[in-house]
Amino acid sequence: MDVTMPQLGETVTEGTITKWFKAVGESVAVDEPLFEVSTDKVDSEVPAPQAGVLTQILVPEGETVVVGTVLATLGEPGSAVATPTTDVARPVDAEVSPSAPMPTAETARAVPPIPQPPVPQAPVGPSHDQATAPVVSQTTVVTSSSSAAIVASPLVRRLVSEYGLDVGSITGTGLGGRVTREDVLAAARMRGSGAPDALVAPGAPVPAASAPQLLSPSAPASASGASVAASVPASGDVIVPFENIRRRTAEHMVRSKATSAHVYTSVEVDFERIERVRRTYGAQFKADEGFSLTYLPFVARALSDVLRDYPHVNASVDGDALIVHREMHLGIAVDLDFDGLVAPVIRNVDGKRLRLIAREVRDLASRAKTKQLRPDEVMGGTFTITNMGPFGTLMTLPIINQPQVAILATDGVHKKPVVVTDRDGEDSIAIHHVGVLALAWDHRAFDGAYAASFLSDVKDVLERHDWESELA
Repeated sequence: MDVTMPQLGETVTEGTITKWFKAVGESVAVDEPLFEVSTDKVDSEVPAPQAGVLTQILVPEGETVVVGTVLATLGEPGSAVATPTTDVARPVDAEVSPSAPMPTAETARAVPPIPQPPVPQAPVGPSHDQATAPVVSQTTVVTSSSSAAIVASPLVRRLVSEYGLDVGSITGTGLGGRVTREDVLAAARMRGSGAPDALVAPGAPVPAASAPQLLSPSAPASASGASVAASVPASGDVIVPFENIRRRTAEHMVRSKATSAHVYTSVEVDFERIERVRRTYGAQFKADEGFSLTYLPFVARALSDVLRDYPHVNASVDGDALIVHREMHLGIAVDLDFDGLVAPVIRNVDGKRLRLIAREVRDLASRAKTKQLRPDEVMGGTFTITNMGPFGTLMTLPIINQPQVAILATDGVHKKPVVVTDRDGEDSIAIHHVGVLALAWDHRAFDGAYAASFLSDVKDVLERHDWESELA
């Protein structure tokens, strides 16, 4: 049976094989994770479509191929294992001759030199991050500065550019002499340890982010005499190349800071009323749902009410215009074991009650951490929450999730003394559960009074809504 690159989402046209969980000759059970695929939005584990033996791997780790490409073959238990070949991965039903030769320097079509990473640009509309034009995904032949034709995938070409390497100086160990991701990382490590300068293309600038990895440990101090040891790997230092999810997160955050006029507004919220409801109904909720009731669903529920009255918060910037979204799709930022972030989306959050929102938050977060999300589930968000509360933080200043215009941070809820005014206007001191909500917003979309009023109304709903009615 052929194992093909699956259609992981409506807008996904290609994927990069980042890991094979089984080696050729090993048995695999039906629905057991077989390989991991990385798209421009999310990493996903793909299960085996049937039980059997992995008899052949046609696409190695680090290669990017289009949907429908045959990746491997599964055979019945006891099936013969195929010997390694140099066959090129092929789409299903593609007319490829079994004896077709690999491209050579004489026959391959050369493409332009590897470009440097692009400078972040302003968003081009609400779909800037949601439906970008497909990238040419077939393995191509790259012409390096040494004029040698090298077979490399788009992922590998991007790594070569980021590390400022000359692809012609890297020996490919993949099928048919392909330069793989591991080959590039090995070359980068060699260069960081003082390998010959031939690994850097003549005249090619070294990206600033990569400089500490590419400089020799013996690099001299600056002209002023100041030590540059902090930016040069020293003996015992470990160079850790960014994984795909880390790189995507970094690119997204840097582009956001270069795109939006970030402003921060915060408000202190008295969560005492919510805390009493959690104490009263928390045990029964956990028994019914199988997980604990946290503060996060309450915040999401409050937002679903307030966003209706502040449509410019639920929007995107398109050039010199604001695109106000009719539907409310709430992204929930999820940490992936400290390796990166992903923000799966609760669709049409407005109108959903507390219990349903809590279920969806739990489901999306659980599947994000186990790489079970589909790419479409992290696309189309119109507003995002990032929750640092479990770590007991005081106030987080988040970065806007482009192309949105605002993001809300929920921090730790702590006991503290507050002034309480009774019905007769008399003040007293009480111990309540209090937390901070911090809003990062784009000053291009609206002004401070609008942001402050929005936060004030969210605070009011959290402190005054009849939460018991949604749990009783």
